[in-house]
Amino acid sequence: MHYPSSGRGVRAAWVVAIACVGVAATLSTPARAAMPVLSPQVQAYVVHAEPLLAITHVRVIDGHGTRANENQTVLLRDGRIAAVGRHVKLPAGVTVVDGSGQTLIPGLVGMHDHMFYPAPKVNPAAKEAIYPEQASSFPKLYLAGGVTTIRTTGSTEPYTDLELKKAIDAGRIPGPKMHTTGPYLEGKGSFTPQMHELVDADDARNTVNYWMDEGATSFKAYMHITRAELSAAIAAAHAKGIKVTGHLCSIGFTEAADLGIDDLEHGLFVDTEFTAGKQPDVCPDTKAAVAHMATLSVDDPEIRGLIRHLVAKHVAVTSTLPVFETFVPGRAPQDARVLDAMLPQTRAEYLKTRERVAATKNSPWPQAFQLEMAFERAFVKAGGTLLAGLDPTGYGGVIAGYGDQREVELLVEAGFTPVQAIRIATLNGARFMGADKEIGSIDVGKAADLVLVKGNPAKNIKDIENVSLVFKDGVGYDPAKLVKAADGTVGLR
Repeated sequence: MHYPSSGRGVRAAWVVAIACVGVAATLSTPARAAMPVLSPQVQAYVVHAEPLLAITHVRVIDGHGTRANENQTVLLRDGRIAAVGRHVKLPAGVTVVDGSGQTLIPGLVGMHDHMFYPAPKVNPAAKEAIYPEQASSFPKLYLAGGVTTIRTTGSTEPYTDLELKKAIDAGRIPGPKMHTTGPYLEGKGSFTPQMHELVDADDARNTVNYWMDEGATSFKAYMHITRAELSAAIAAAHAKGIKVTGHLCSIGFTEAADLGIDDLEHGLFVDTEFTAGKQPDVCPDTKAAVAHMATLSVDDPEIRGLIRHLVAKHVAVTSTLPVFETFVPGRAPQDARVLDAMLPQTRAEYLKTRERVAATKNSPWPQAFQLEMAFERAFVKAGGTLLAGLDPTGYGGVIAGYGDQREVELLVEAGFTPVQAIRIATLNGARFMGADKEIGSIDVGKAADLVLVKGNPAKNIKDIENVSLVFKDGVGYDPAKLVKAADGTVGLR
């Protein structure tokens, strides 16, 4: 999971996971929503747990990409959306939340949302990269940021992720609904000891089968996987109705699409097929690949041909703009909420690296970043399915929940309207995972996974940061309490 070097040798690690998401309801779709039984620990973060609740006088962005509807009432009954409209009759005994001046959006569906984060280095000269599980802080921060469902899209501790999912589903700890990933499917050359290096195609097949039996519903192919190994993994996953994604390097996007991959992470940033001298099954120098990418245009024939091929093969692309923004000198905002979330040592290391990146001369990242934005826009215009995630890796600074909000803001900067960007970050992910009958939009009968924000993100997308309440299965959580419990711990736990 190396991020390409930036400036004076800034090394950053990143992850992509072959996300396999089960089409079968038993694998991909959580049980039908109902008011959950919550432990006292979880109840401490709850504001509303009434079986009958109405949010009145609220603006609704429903997740379908259409215009916002003003002065709506959304009625929740037993954890589900019971009615939406301007003239909803309120039943006796209903609890009323006044949504005046606020906007209701679907819970975000994070499609590249890991449960780990880069650890601060005790020895600054150490080269190994370690990504400890943030099993305490990240579930809280995802939920506080309005992320009610995640696909982990790569795991360094798959058993921990699976147990976290069980604990969240059982109401023992607060957190989003989780679609869990098996361990990275990586070939020889991993930069971290947390990844098993596949030996051959049989190893890839056996790894996929083992982890599906353990409960994983996604996998992620990684940078050094070979075509034979990827093909075997895809075949094993597809045999059980599960999809596969990848953060690739040794294999180009066109090759991966021809092998049957379902999703590709990060976009052009990691597609090495246009790099001069690219050898089959070999990951070229990533710094040189990014430098070459910065010279291309979205209108170049090879880029247009790639877009047509991905659309024809029905391959989705997951946008992870926040993590790449950190490599563009002076671009990523210095968000006080993000700094407050970090362990002090983690914060100091992040700020030091950020300064080095800002001082980089002649960086290719500004041009590469603009190209990726243009690629994502052109891909959607051509009929492609774009998904959204944050990828909390790199050298830090991309934090659960906050990074998901930033992803939506960057999609708007890329040229999507706010309601289009919200759809990409909600309904698109739900549909890709086969969970759209339950989540992803504000429709009668779906689970009441909702985010109430102060302001109007349809006009000012930055208002998506002003979360006042987060509902998951009809239970309303206080984001401030969740944040307070997690602050100062990211990088440790």
